[in-house]
Amino acid sequence: MDSLNYREDLEEEEKNSAFTWEVKANSRPYHWQFQEKAFLCFQKHKYKSNAIRTAKYSVLSFLPLNLYEQFHHTSNLYFLLIIILQTIPEISTLPWFTLFAPLVCLLGIRASRDLVDDIRRHRSDKAINNRPCQILWGRSFLWKKWRDLCVGDVVCLRKDSIVPADLLLLASSEPSSLCYVETADIDGETNLKFRQAPTITHHELTNIKKMARFQGKVVCEEPNSRMHHFVGCLEWEGKKYPLDSGNILLRGCKIRNTDTCYGLVIYAGFDTKIMKNCGKIHLKRTKLDYMMNKLIVIVFLALVAISLGLTLGFRFMVQEFKDTHFYVSAKFSRALATESFFTFWGFLILLSVMVPMAMFVLAEFIYMGNSAFIGWDLQMYHEPQDLPAKARSTSLNDELGQVEYVFSDKTGTLTQNIMTFKTCCIDGLVYGPDNDDTIGKVNPYLWNEFSDGKLLFHNAQLLQAVRDNKNHMVQEFWRLLALCHTVMVQEEDNQLLYEAASPDEEALVTAARNFGYVFLARTQDTITVVELGQERVYQVLAMMDFNSVRKRMSVLVRTPEGSICLYTKGADTVIFERLREKGAVEMATEEALAAFAEQTLRTLCLAYKEVDEATFEQWSQRHHEASILLQNRAQALHQVYEEMEQNLKLLGATAIEDRLQDGVPDTIKCLKKGNIKVWVLTGDKQETAVNIGFACQLLSEDMLILEEKEIVRMLETYWETNNNLTDRKGRLPSRVLPQIKMAMVINGDFLDHLVLSQRGEPPALARHVRMDEDAWVEPGQSAGQSLGPRPLLQQLSRAWHTLEGQVRGTRLARGSSRESSAARWERAFVDLACRCQAVICCRVTPKQKALIVSLVKKHQRAVTLAIGDGANDVNMIKSADIGVGLAGQEGMQAVQNSDYVLAQFAFLRRLLLVHGRWSYMRVCKFLRYFFYKTLACMSVQIWFAFYSGFTAQPLYEAWFLALFNLLYATLPVLYIGLFEQDVSAEKSLELPELYVAGQKDELFNYGVFFQAIVHGTATSLVNFFASLWISRDTAGPHSFSDHQSFAVVVALSSLLSVTVEVILIIQYWTILTVLSIAFSLIFYICMTSATQSWWLFQTSPKTFSFLYADRNVLTEPSVLLVILLNVSINTLPVLALRVIRQLTKKQRVVKKEEVSSEEGVTVEPMPHLQREARARRSSYAFSHREGYANLITQGTILRKPQGATSEMLADASTSDEEVPVALHVPSRHSRRMSSFLGRKRHHPLNKVYSRDTPQPTPPGSVSLTEAEQNPLDLENQSCHPEKAPTATSLPFEPSQESLPAMQEEPEQRPPSPKRSPKVSQTSLPLSPASPLENETESQEERISLWRSWTTSWNYWVHNWQKESLSEDKTQPSSVESPPVEESPTNGQPSPVGQPLAPTEDQFPPEQKEQPPSPPEEQSSPQARKSQ
Repeated sequence: MDSLNYREDLEEEEKNSAFTWEVKANSRPYHWQFQEKAFLCFQKHKYKSNAIRTAKYSVLSFLPLNLYEQFHHTSNLYFLLIIILQTIPEISTLPWFTLFAPLVCLLGIRASRDLVDDIRRHRSDKAINNRPCQILWGRSFLWKKWRDLCVGDVVCLRKDSIVPADLLLLASSEPSSLCYVETADIDGETNLKFRQAPTITHHELTNIKKMARFQGKVVCEEPNSRMHHFVGCLEWEGKKYPLDSGNILLRGCKIRNTDTCYGLVIYAGFDTKIMKNCGKIHLKRTKLDYMMNKLIVIVFLALVAISLGLTLGFRFMVQEFKDTHFYVSAKFSRALATESFFTFWGFLILLSVMVPMAMFVLAEFIYMGNSAFIGWDLQMYHEPQDLPAKARSTSLNDELGQVEYVFSDKTGTLTQNIMTFKTCCIDGLVYGPDNDDTIGKVNPYLWNEFSDGKLLFHNAQLLQAVRDNKNHMVQEFWRLLALCHTVMVQEEDNQLLYEAASPDEEALVTAARNFGYVFLARTQDTITVVELGQERVYQVLAMMDFNSVRKRMSVLVRTPEGSICLYTKGADTVIFERLREKGAVEMATEEALAAFAEQTLRTLCLAYKEVDEATFEQWSQRHHEASILLQNRAQALHQVYEEMEQNLKLLGATAIEDRLQDGVPDTIKCLKKGNIKVWVLTGDKQETAVNIGFACQLLSEDMLILEEKEIVRMLETYWETNNNLTDRKGRLPSRVLPQIKMAMVINGDFLDHLVLSQRGEPPALARHVRMDEDAWVEPGQSAGQSLGPRPLLQQLSRAWHTLEGQVRGTRLARGSSRESSAARWERAFVDLACRCQAVICCRVTPKQKALIVSLVKKHQRAVTLAIGDGANDVNMIKSADIGVGLAGQEGMQAVQNSDYVLAQFAFLRRLLLVHGRWSYMRVCKFLRYFFYKTLACMSVQIWFAFYSGFTAQPLYEAWFLALFNLLYATLPVLYIGLFEQDVSAEKSLELPELYVAGQKDELFNYGVFFQAIVHGTATSLVNFFASLWISRDTAGPHSFSDHQSFAVVVALSSLLSVTVEVILIIQYWTILTVLSIAFSLIFYICMTSATQSWWLFQTSPKTFSFLYADRNVLTEPSVLLVILLNVSINTLPVLALRVIRQLTKKQRVVKKEEVSSEEGVTVEPMPHLQREARARRSSYAFSHREGYANLITQGTILRKPQGATSEMLADASTSDEEVPVALHVPSRHSRRMSSFLGRKRHHPLNKVYSRDTPQPTPPGSVSLTEAEQNPLDLENQSCHPEKAPTATSLPFEPSQESLPAMQEEPEQRPPSPKRSPKVSQTSLPLSPASPLENETESQEERISLWRSWTTSWNYWVHNWQKESLSEDKTQPSSVESPPVEESPTNGQPSPVGQPLAPTEDQFPPEQKEQPPSPPEEQSSPQARKSQ
């Protein structure tokens, strides 16, 4: 895929963004009526089925399509032509089947290889298409297969299920119909993402019966490849509801932490976004393969020219030949023109052996053998996965030795995506891991009953400081980690289980947990922490969410003692700007951060401050006013947050290690020494990608890192200052780019605009433009929805217009100027990128990954390799010359579409530097020697034509011509192709510089080819004319001047000359080398004795005419001396030239090293490349997603307290009808289930609980993304500042003591500790998400409940206004009582009762024999907890 196709694809997707795709729920006939044009007048269904087919062939298409592909090889067409000519008796020199059999063998080998690969694809497709899923069929869900899904079907997905198609989420078992998904198989990220069903379906589709009656219609954009973009609307019962990507589950996602969810199929099969990004299967061919096609054309044209020349000789000499040799006149009885015509084709067939078919047959065996060696290499076997390396394609081995660019994914390819707490700095002191031999043998956290035993970090000094509980900074450090986050907690098997939106947060909270600061539970407005055995409940006053612009997160809490504290964590660059003072502690922390950066650790700075009551009251009022703005709300909140996040006190810094795969830095370092450039193409954000770049030594501190602005400024400056930026080939001249170490960091939006700027920006892409860092974007909006032009785009547009004007000034036609300038601009950018030592592309889609690979292939004409492990890497793997799939934890789609399979990225070093270089060297030696030996033996036919009257008579025995390339000279050259080594594997890894020879095509190119031609021709001249001159004017029994004897002498001289040559060029001698040479000579002796025997001569004298020719010649000593003379003349001069060449080559290398060591020139960066240098590099990187704080403060993400809801999507079996909520009775087993703490919780003091009067939430407990909240909810989130939670004592004993006895009915976590389960049923505003309304509940009960809530609300507002007026009479309250008619947002019912138990035919095939379990055994852990 080149840039032109990419632009066309994007423009086509822009057209497809029109709302013309209609999906109607539960109505298959509605979709069948839509047709679209397929071919000519044929029509096909517009909506595709969910079955996919990635295989190339079918049963009917395999033979014609495979033959069509194989005859793209010029050699096969050439051989087919020769076989056709051989069937004509007048010009045939050998029976036609002698060439037809090898051709069929060659085609069969290649066809078998393609068939095996395609069968593997068919099996993969079959396995995917036959995956089970539950489809709504009538009024129940039946088990069907993925291929049976159609657009408009409603499907049911369980926990850990893979999404079978692109679905609109309708409802789920989670609060507010949230659904947590893992997109590792799509974008490689293992952190959880959330999707949410539309509010209308969340409320209305509360059971199976209602879903079966659901007839809503989704109108959205046509299928396209934009993974993170979706716009549509749901039309239902005369109303329209907006839809976006937050409501969509993409095919390939995995359902996590969600018991059950329902979805409506929007796109199926090849219309899904992941399949739109997979790209097409390309026929991959190597550089040597393309070169061989050209060489065969050159050889064929040369043979035609030689045949024409010899035919002209026959035409002029035929009459003289007839007169001199009158006894052959009868043989030329036809007309001269006819004889000349047949003579031409006779010469062409006779010389056709110059392109031996045996070479291509042997090449296939060599490719298969080298592929087998890759799989047999124990150094690339990964024992934990029991996975060896595997070559899925056998025709690309030689190109493994010519790779110049490696394009790698990040997550799962370079990293393990496992975050480990590595070290920390508290109050200026660095606490690193202890170097103690006992670490790993004894768990240092046994004193902590909450420790999970997974923390590998151990520092005895820090542990002692924590347990002493005297250092205030240490206390606040760990307290911050336990409070400032968005982690959710659950209990499973009496263990706390943390669910984090990013692995970074989970690592930090887990570290605090093991050090005694245990995050225990959270509610909408509280966080419960156990601090060294004491349970403390903190009241959350505000959560200020993280985003990529703020680069920090803060939480404002009221402690149990009543004080207010702000805890902040974020990037060092933003935290240090907001510190109250900078003293010795801050300087020491900066030094520690610099040290962490050198270790390539991911850092966060921690700070806090205490806030007095008056300041909080004033800030809370401003915060409330900003949160209810209708315009610029996010910017106003950002400013309010800025006011609070000032004058902080630095606590310290944390350092997390994003674990690389084993050996990644060494592998990249080794590849760079071999002149292989590694580019990282990732969908992750820039900070994380750059941090990994430093960690794997792809980037270094002395590199000049070019970002988008610098790139545009460079190109713009050069276009303005130079009339022609590029040379004739479109490349940047060396004077433009000085030899300095540069790296480039760009993102996907920049790439889109680079490609599309010359055609004008399509509106769709304008919506996806990444904002400048200084610009503020509303969290609920995409970057493209913000107003105002981008400075980067203005620079890019200015540079483009400058470029276009200059190109027009160079006498280019107006119509072609745009295309020419586009190509030149594109090529200049690619050349700039290729001159960088490293390139990192962030936030790129799968199609953009393929585009980058294609741009490098197009403009650099270099061999590219793409390596990845996820479905998002498939397009890149297909587009590269070589695709490598890592068999990781992200599915097998990358492996199934790859050419080679590895278990670890580190194995890539051995694959390229050892197997790749060996394969390239072997194939090059094989080709060079094969051309040499063929010319040395067969070009003798040309010289013989001058002495045979140009009659196309062959010199050699026909069987020698047929068997020379099959037996007599086959085994040594086969040994070269399979086993030859110039250096050992260890030396290849120690000297990666040897790899450069393959990149420069040094071992086989046109020069090497013509050297082989000259060498072979010289050998044939010596063998023919030396033998001819010695045998001239000789006769008698000792003479070899007759035709057969002369032919035997020349044949033996040629065979022994090429055998001595192979002895000289083989560098790796084993017993197989001796055997291959010996067997070749033995084959010659045996076959010659057989074909020249009396028995075969009697059988067919014409076919076996050389009766005892070899025996008669070889019995004469003089003839043996002639053969020895010929071999010596061919060998000694060549040997002398090679020795001289090696000596001069070594001298040149020594001189070059001396010159390079003397010239240590350092080039200063050009003025426009200079950037502000920082004292140290920030290693901040945090893979957190914005929005979770909003879900927490709204209560949307929180689980239900017990008795608050019954979940339709739980696993308990019900009937086909609706089940009222009140009928759900908890089982005895669930009632007896013990809590983790093993005791009843004591409610904190100073808490007022009332069945009728709910306690409101604080006004500050809102997140950054309050744009989606109702103003009513914002007012609802206020509290009495004087009512502070207090601590509750909890014994914190060493682990040797057993836990207290289990209580029969303990209070469960994570429900709020400030209210009892009974109260939570009626405390509607306090519920994280209220239960679905029971259909048996009367309307009057609901109205009375709402009136009681509004009465208590009005009472609280009145008191709050009085308190505010008493403090500041000049400041009237802006809070008004909400109208009774409106319904509360936080009181929204959660969907559904419980799903139907599958009938016998609804179970998957493997579960049909198992009867449904009782309800108490089937209930999910969450359902048991709620009971």
